[in-house]
Amino acid sequence: MSERLAVLLQYLLPKLALTVVAGRFARMRGGRATAWVIGWFVRRYGVNMDEAANPDITSYATFNDFFTRPLHDGARPLAAAALVCPVDGAISQFGQIEQDQIFQAKGHHYSTTALVGGDRELAAHFRDGQFATLYLSPRDYHRIHMPCDGRLTQMIYVPGDLFSVNPVTARGVPGLFARNERVVCVFDTAYGPFVMTLVGATIVGSMATVWHGTVNPTRTGEICKWRYRDEVISLKQGDELGRFKLGSTVVMLFPAGTPQFNPDWAPQRAVRMGEAMAPGTGSI
Repeated sequence: MSERLAVLLQYLLPKLALTVVAGRFARMRGGRATAWVIGWFVRRYGVNMDEAANPDITSYATFNDFFTRPLHDGARPLAAAALVCPVDGAISQFGQIEQDQIFQAKGHHYSTTALVGGDRELAAHFRDGQFATLYLSPRDYHRIHMPCDGRLTQMIYVPGDLFSVNPVTARGVPGLFARNERVVCVFDTAYGPFVMTLVGATIVGSMATVWHGTVNPTRTGEICKWRYRDEVISLKQGDELGRFKLGSTVVMLFPAGTPQFNPDWAPQRAVRMGEAMAPGTGSI
């Protein structure tokens, strides 16, 4: 199938209905049927269960339990680095934010303001800063961790579409990551404000954070905001931030002056949680 046709089909598919059905199935306690589906999924996508804290695929009560499985201790050691990679996955794009424009793919950009749900004051912190977009494939570990120490200041739920976020769709759908449903988590860090955006996708039943649980409210089409200025919710580098209940993408925003990205990084390169994302302490 051509890329153009694959993208066109996504405009036609009932993405929300598919996502609702997938979410219900993923939460279902199906006994042997659930175990069979998990076994098929492991074989189909080459999931490495040796890294899991519980490698027994028959012991997971639901598909969500399997998909959000923790890893065993020591599976992802943290590099001695200013910023560590927050997820397992692949680099979609990363680099400089050109004024307020984030590079998505050839011919496609979107604004920081659009990504964070229209908050121009928040977006202004990242003018000429840096971004990184990381794609989590079905085979990957799907918990999201902190790249550096940070204190949570707010969380924003932004309603939107549910296109796939795979590389083909990123090349074919304008403004994809500012178009899909997403959860924007804002932290204060030693480098200034930092944004971690969890981007939803087709059949991603829900997104969850460690301080809130499942975030996706009833889909009313309205932006929801939570502010935490009067609460102390602090996470250390490497701490779990949240998880996808079925896979997706994270988009990070850093202000100008943040340490440089790892010189070994390149688009499409595989990455692992805990590796050096910004190995030094110098600034751009």
